[in-house]
Amino acid sequence: MNDLATRLTELRHDLHRNPELGFQEERTKACVADRLRALGIEVHQGAGVVGVLRCGSGNRAIALRADMDALPISETSEHDYVSLNAGVMHACGHDGHTTMLLGAAERLAQEQGFDGTVVLLFQPNEEHGLGAQAMLDEGVLQRFPVEEIYAIHNLPGAPLGQVSTRAGIICNSETLFEITVKGRGGHASMPQAGVDAITVGAEIVLALQTVVARKLAPASGAVVSVTEFLSDGQRNVLPGNVTLKGDFRARSPEDRVSIEQFMRQIVAGIAAAHGISASVDFDTQFVETINAQTPAEAVYRAAEIAEGCTLLRDRAPMSFSEDFAHFAAAVPGCFLLLGNGESGAHGRPLHASDYDFNDALLPIGAEFWVRLVQDRLPQQKEQEA
Repeated sequence: MNDLATRLTELRHDLHRNPELGFQEERTKACVADRLRALGIEVHQGAGVVGVLRCGSGNRAIALRADMDALPISETSEHDYVSLNAGVMHACGHDGHTTMLLGAAERLAQEQGFDGTVVLLFQPNEEHGLGAQAMLDEGVLQRFPVEEIYAIHNLPGAPLGQVSTRAGIICNSETLFEITVKGRGGHASMPQAGVDAITVGAEIVLALQTVVARKLAPASGAVVSVTEFLSDGQRNVLPGNVTLKGDFRARSPEDRVSIEQFMRQIVAGIAAAHGISASVDFDTQFVETINAQTPAEAVYRAAEIAEGCTLLRDRAPMSFSEDFAHFAAAVPGCFLLLGNGESGAHGRPLHASDYDFNDALLPIGAEFWVRLVQDRLPQQKEQEA
């Protein structure tokens, strides 16, 4: 096991030094495919990489997913395996997720101990919510049908090896929005001659905060965030046009629809009050991630016996969004969190420029995957004579 941990650490550091953005993961895909082939595992390549590992005569199959892409962030870490790709880094731990699943593949290929088929899904472009759908569009679940699907994401700030999940909603949806305000620009010294689009835009920004505070139930878990405020104004020119961009998160399709409706009403009402026009466009790239009951219970059982793991049942849903939602909508599944540690770079928030995946978690994650496979694809007991 110690030898495996050392090799997994070396692999993770190599992936960390060579991060690749979504749909550009060519080196990463080649690395994954080569390692799977070296283990004698059947490999298929497309948008991502699929490994198919069979053992025994069982006809049941499950899938395990890891994501491979990095983020457009300049790394500020000081360790000796910092990113060599300027402006790109593994700030979300996908290097660790990929490595843990490869570690599990090695153990399962060598130790066997299950009866059925394990489909290993190495997914591209999770960060933009496009990779899972790309694999689904290729027909990955038609070519390799499975009964259940699982995914791990590390969780900084949680105790090392703590498994936490829940049945039902586990991650929010994410909907991008763009609001366009068309006022009447003019001279900064004579605002009464036009309609200052910045003032209208500022009113909209403040009013949008009432969607969560006053339109939805207090425990809805929804979040509305304006992240960009763009105008065509200059030093002494009041802008005639403003664009507001951002996103909102929701924990149910019903709330997602309601938030869109409330935002349209607010924008239209404020624009009408100023005698100008405004429009809102929405783009939902991440739907809600819903865990099925049976897979969630399987995760609980595996966590209770996996060495290095502890268990937190029925955790609160996470406010972030996850591309795994598309897989879980197609096949019963479970998305789980795995504690990355509570201090230093291991406790830094996801997407921070000095975040780092915890190498001590690599063999723990591999161990968890092995125990989960053994739970879902148990070997048949020999019939008594």
